[in-house]
Amino acid sequence: MDTEPQPTSPRPATVPSIQTFGDVSNFLRGVIADEDSRAFSDSMGELAAHAEGVIAVLARSRRRDEAAPALMDMLTVLRVHRVFVLQLGLSWRGLYEYAGYLQSVNNLRILIGQWLQAPPWQDELEVTATDFQSATWRTLGDGMLLIDMYEQWLERDGVDSERFDDVTEPQREQVQQWWQKLRR
Repeated sequence: MDTEPQPTSPRPATVPSIQTFGDVSNFLRGVIADEDSRAFSDSMGELAAHAEGVIAVLARSRRRDEAAPALMDMLTVLRVHRVFVLQLGLSWRGLYEYAGYLQSVNNLRILIGQWLQAPPWQDELEVTATDFQSATWRTLGDGMLLIDMYEQWLERDGVDSERFDDVTEPQREQVQQWWQKLRR
């Protein structure tokens, strides 16, 4: 019985196990080559570090006097990160995932604000460590997707990430006017 050798499929790339928010930060630092992506991942790393702190507080206690300051600090970190994301160049903003990530960051901010608006007579906030962890993982996952898509776009097109950062203000205004016409 003559058998032909079967073609072997390439081995799938080993996907690292990301179990903690710190693992997210370490993973991103190791796989990113572009400077913009590195700054973005560093900002996400700060989010992840603060998220771990909030989760630790919520796991210990949901009392307003203990949990609310941690959530307020997280809101501050989210605001700073959002400003960073809004200042990314046009090469980032042109990606479909950019709007999705920005929406995810905004949704997390709104959700934290809602958790903090518990009636003053309630000693405990309604958010659990699991609720917070789930919402934060969703946001960080969207950010990782954005970085991945940006990196793929750079590799695929051999694009210089700074190419779109030299756009003049009149050109930006024209693009914004064109975008507004499309949205109507």
